[in-house]
Amino acid sequence: MSDQPRRPRKPGKPYRRPQKDPVRLLAFEVLRAVDERDAYANLVLPPLLRKAREGGDFDTRDAALATELVYGTLRRQGTYDAVVAACVDRPLREVDPPVLDVLSLGAHQLLGTRIPTHAAVSASVDLARVVLGDGRAKFVNAVLRKVAQHDLDGWLERVAPPYDEDPEDHLAVVHSHPRWVVSALWDSLGGGRAGIEELLKADNERPEVTLVARPGRATTGELLEEEAALPGRWSPYAVRLSEGGEPGAIPAVADGRAGVQDEGSQLVALALANAPLDGPDRTWLDGCAGPGGKAALLAALAAERGAVLLASEKQPHRAGLVAKALAGNPGPYQVVAADGTRPPWRPGTFDRVLVDVPCTGLGALRRRPEARWRRRPDDLEGFAPLQRGLLRTALESVRVGGVVGYATCSPHLAETRAVVADLLKQFPDTELLDARPLLPGVEELGEGPDVQLWPHVHGTDAMYLALIRRTG
Repeated sequence: MSDQPRRPRKPGKPYRRPQKDPVRLLAFEVLRAVDERDAYANLVLPPLLRKAREGGDFDTRDAALATELVYGTLRRQGTYDAVVAACVDRPLREVDPPVLDVLSLGAHQLLGTRIPTHAAVSASVDLARVVLGDGRAKFVNAVLRKVAQHDLDGWLERVAPPYDEDPEDHLAVVHSHPRWVVSALWDSLGGGRAGIEELLKADNERPEVTLVARPGRATTGELLEEEAALPGRWSPYAVRLSEGGEPGAIPAVADGRAGVQDEGSQLVALALANAPLDGPDRTWLDGCAGPGGKAALLAALAAERGAVLLASEKQPHRAGLVAKALAGNPGPYQVVAADGTRPPWRPGTFDRVLVDVPCTGLGALRRRPEARWRRRPDDLEGFAPLQRGLLRTALESVRVGGVVGYATCSPHLAETRAVVADLLKQFPDTELLDARPLLPGVEELGEGPDVQLWPHVHGTDAMYLALIRRTG
């Protein structure tokens, strides 16, 4: 033991233990999972919320706040990074990621919610003391006090370049999208400033939960009995939960008679199912069936006509999800784990084929906001051979007179029209069908014959669909 006398504590405020806030701790945990493990918030957050509810730590308001903190922070991450960068004395890359997550959560509370300034700063500093320690909490306190000096509009005037000087960079900062994504979406959408701004704003809004009543197993009338349930806008099988909620607690969803499925996804399946054929209509194929939403709808529609669906998925664990989604289907079906580019079935086997190909997912940024920061332009080169290979196999697998539906949850031209155009050159005995009449009632579908849906126009994910008939 040292012989030196202990120095007395300096006079001042007594030490206060940080308050452990379970809502902000949970939000921080989700952000760390997204950053460290490349996890998706929509997969990480629900089980954590369920555990917190079961443990008695959360009520409905707590769950709503945690959800807002997670998704709001992820959607506006680019904007908040620009603001925080203006408030620190070092490059943002030199700020430790856990510290940056706390700062982003604090910035969202200050600039994106109605939480009072003093409460947002105090709660964020307490969170920093718990998860980072007192030393770095002082840094968080200093930065957030600078952030609090202006509201969001005030900060955007300071950190976003003028639109007239650099339109894409201006939109990237104001609407929190990477510049290359802004450019790609603008190319796909066409038009002027108003349209792209509406699209980017829609990407930053909380989407409604949309259910599908699987034909022959559930009805929309049953689902509409749920609280705050509204009919779908376009699909006859869709029901919207306007206030969100927990779909898994709905009996029809819990037992698989209904599911969670974006209305754009439903429209793609319905358009393929209703496309005119030359000849019989007995065998259908979903060539990229995981995780099973479209396959379950297609299987139910096929059963009503006496047709059979084969659902193929390369990854065995995803094939298991497809089998679970199809369990209880009223008609016959089969699920196989197979590579869609090297299929086990013979050419010309099917009357209808759907390939909803793997893609960048730029059409679902409302639901997976972190994907915008995770994707890179180089990803397009990685997906291109697979997308073309899957469409090639689909065209080989359908019989003459049958129809192939090529779908992506991305509006990027390199993943949509470029792929279709390339394969039509390789298969001259094909023709593009006009998909627009097969989406009855849906407005603003463009010049066709293919269809591109948009969040800001149709309230759906940005699904793309081209229908191709084999003619010889």
